[in-house]
Amino acid sequence: MHIAVFSQYHTNPDCPATSRHYALLRHIAQHHRVTLISTNTWEAQRLTQQFPWLPEGVELRAADIGYRNDMGIAARGFSFVRYAAYAYQQGLRIDKPDVIWGISTPLTAAWVAAQVAKRRRVPWVFEVQDLWPTFPIEMGAVRNALAQRQLYAAERRLYEQAQHVVTLSPDMSRYVTGLGIPADKVSTVLNGTDLDLAAYATPEAAAALREQQGLQGRPVVLYAGTFGRANDIPTLVQAAEQLHRLVPEAVWLFMGHGYYEPLLREAAGRCPAIRLVPPQPRHAVFTWLAAADVSVASFINLPVLDANSPAKFYDSLAVGTPVVVTNRGWTKQWVGQYRCGWFAPAENAAELAATLASVLRDPVGTQAAGQRGRQVAQAQFDRQQLAATVQQILEQAAG
Repeated sequence: MHIAVFSQYHTNPDCPATSRHYALLRHIAQHHRVTLISTNTWEAQRLTQQFPWLPEGVELRAADIGYRNDMGIAARGFSFVRYAAYAYQQGLRIDKPDVIWGISTPLTAAWVAAQVAKRRRVPWVFEVQDLWPTFPIEMGAVRNALAQRQLYAAERRLYEQAQHVVTLSPDMSRYVTGLGIPADKVSTVLNGTDLDLAAYATPEAAAALREQQGLQGRPVVLYAGTFGRANDIPTLVQAAEQLHRLVPEAVWLFMGHGYYEPLLREAAGRCPAIRLVPPQPRHAVFTWLAAADVSVASFINLPVLDANSPAKFYDSLAVGTPVVVTNRGWTKQWVGQYRCGWFAPAENAAELAATLASVLRDPVGTQAAGQRGRQVAQAQFDRQQLAATVQQILEQAAG
């Protein structure tokens, strides 16, 4: 059958970003025809050339539309609108699909998928990567009360119109069913990770990286991800400085880029425990995670962020590195249930530093937690298995 995919952002493992849909599309395109309608936002940001830009069998229609994490609200909105216009046009030009797969964020990508599905009289599946519009509203990006009501109404209609809804976490699924959407219409398909890429992060590769970076014999904390407004970077900086006083030999690596990069550069200049690492291609991130003793997956204290499904959480556990999480949702429950990490409350630098100090002082317990996490990742986080689930959902939606 023919599957049309509406996603504003396409990445591959050469990019400094998660590549969930690259893995899913690679699997699905072995069985069905796939047309991806996206943008070229990430193609210029490839750091290596080790992987094809597209999985074999995927046809790409890409608009030349830029997007950066440091964009203002107006620039982001214009980017979303431009993509929606392009995707609508292309969606009516391509051969008629049997099913459409609309992926948010942003919500406009799912909205245009719904419009094309209606025009072409085909079913569509709505994948919810983040809870929009709740996230931008709680972040203060949409202050007008009327606009908020209109966005929530549009979100509700999309859930109702979709043949099926896919979310990336159990908390997201509870949010959707809480709006009155039938539970049998909603499936949780975790963000997951690429175990084939994680396999390259061998103990030998991690040891070589530690030696190269001068980290032999030193406890290492790693934050790998966007330095965005939602990621609580100022608290992490304070925690790193406090951890330096508690465990002077510890090193906290910050890998990535984004809004708070100037703040991190300033902090690294005054605190010897803080180091910045340039963005790395996804396939290399696993070795950096394996070289760390513990990683951190952090967000500011907003209820909507408790439902998040951060790639760094899965990637870290895949290589046997336990995780400290700061949101109170399903990841807190998960690390407690499987004893593969720890919780420290968001926006509390003192507790985060104390938690990390305790973890780093117990290397035997930390390694055991990492091994438990690896077992969970192998059993439940494999994107190839998750891709088969998504494929089945699309096939069933198409009838």
